[in-house]
Amino acid sequence: MTLVVRARRVVLPDGERAAAVHTADGVVTAVTGFDDVPAGAVTLADDEVLLPGLVDSHVHVNEPGRTAWEGFATATRAAAAGGITTIVDMPLNSVPATTTLEALQVKRAVAAGQVAVDVAFWGGAVPGNAGELWAMHEAGVVGFKCFLLDSGVPEFPPLDDAGLRTALTELASFDALLVAHAEDEAVIEAAPGPGGASYAAFLASRPPAAEETAIGRLVAATRDTGARSHVVHLADGEALPLLRAARAGGVRITVETCPHYLTFAAEDVPDGDTAFKCCPPIREAAHREALWAALEAGDGGRPVIDMVVSDHSPCTPELKRLDVGDFGLAWGGIAGLQVALPAVWTGARARGIGLVDLTRWMSAAPARLAGLPGKGAIAVGKDADLVAFAPDERFTVGRLEHRNPVTPYAGRELTGVVRRTWLGGREADGSPLGRLLRRGGR
Repeated sequence: MTLVVRARRVVLPDGERAAAVHTADGVVTAVTGFDDVPAGAVTLADDEVLLPGLVDSHVHVNEPGRTAWEGFATATRAAAAGGITTIVDMPLNSVPATTTLEALQVKRAVAAGQVAVDVAFWGGAVPGNAGELWAMHEAGVVGFKCFLLDSGVPEFPPLDDAGLRTALTELASFDALLVAHAEDEAVIEAAPGPGGASYAAFLASRPPAAEETAIGRLVAATRDTGARSHVVHLADGEALPLLRAARAGGVRITVETCPHYLTFAAEDVPDGDTAFKCCPPIREAAHREALWAALEAGDGGRPVIDMVVSDHSPCTPELKRLDVGDFGLAWGGIAGLQVALPAVWTGARARGIGLVDLTRWMSAAPARLAGLPGKGAIAVGKDADLVAFAPDERFTVGRLEHRNPVTPYAGRELTGVVRRTWLGGREADGSPLGRLLRRGGR
């Protein structure tokens, strides 16, 4: 099967220009001039830009076990509709959690035949499973997720400092990656309770110091073991100097943030609107602007924050407790997979940031983190994952493809519309065209 797509604006690894992208058998075979095309080539409209398919390395699919929250069919349809051609499934909220080779095999068997985009998998690092990590690594997981405080589900307990160092020491022996939910239990326990419908009270219950203390623990353990680690969903702008110093000192640590932290601000979250609840919480506008700055500026040309991924973590409407609007009772997680691209683009565009930077944050960097060399760019030898994106078209967020409708983006006007998505050179229309990927391969 061959496909040629050309556009006046194509985002390539070396910048944006007019080009034609030639593909065969699911792989990019050439990138030529705009006019160097055969008959039958697809020509994008003048208001469309051709992007590489996005890679979202932080998605909670929840299947099996909590498929009422989300599932492989619905999550991957939402991804395809949003220009995301590869997702990496997180190991918790499904039952069983992906903390053993057997559980990974169960997860892959359930996903097979129902995914609309390509899917890779994280393993989990929990107390007592250090002996399972090598087997899961050999089976192709892209790395291992841990929590440094209660995860909210009993089947995925957190690592204390000794457990964190045990996991990192084991992973360092085969250079595997540990990604960590970095909030500190002791800091949160010392803070006031979440206080019902008050968002300010919920915010105070998970102060910035919780992130900074946990990140400090992770930095120290990563440095001492020589391992690789990654901070997921950074919300705290005050943690950036700590991370900058660690990286300058040679610690192998990377960082992500999420569209909701770049879009919303605590000052604007209505009391009782638990669709906004996530952990760490959406913080004040000053934190949001610090995160944006850290995506752009860095020491030696390297930004402090490497990437933007969704942390799509939905649940049933009942668990969000919209009936009582209680932030203490509601499940914490933002559903936003399908709108991640336009949400980030809306903010980037307003700040004068272009699509080259956006695709670095949302395609190239997550692909590199997950060890997926076929993903992340439009280039010869890469998978033919392409997106026709209309960057100036506005829309109001309405019905989404994910299983449950609760999202803080509902009714929000965003800029940037995904008009077509190709997965391996085939139109991604929500049907099960996707593959199950292993780290380092296809």
